[in-house]
Amino acid sequence: METIRLEFQPKIKAKILELLSSFSSDELKIVQEDPDFDENKRKLDISLARIKDGTAEFYTFEEVDAILEETISKYEN
Repeated sequence: METIRLEFQPKIKAKILELLSSFSSDELKIVQEDPDFDENKRKLDISLARIKDGTAEFYTFEEVDAILEETISKYEN
């Protein structure tokens, strides 16, 4: 199957859904999009730009492990 993203005015939603309902479930599946899609995409675009321009901060596995251990120990007691 292929996926496309549609943007439309709310007033035509019923018409679009009526048209789409004429297809079988084997032919078409309506998938509700994540409501945070645009915000998540914006955050990922910013992260990618930082990686590309060299300003991203990277950690080794050992550094992440140490950070997590320190954070967990703060909240254990």
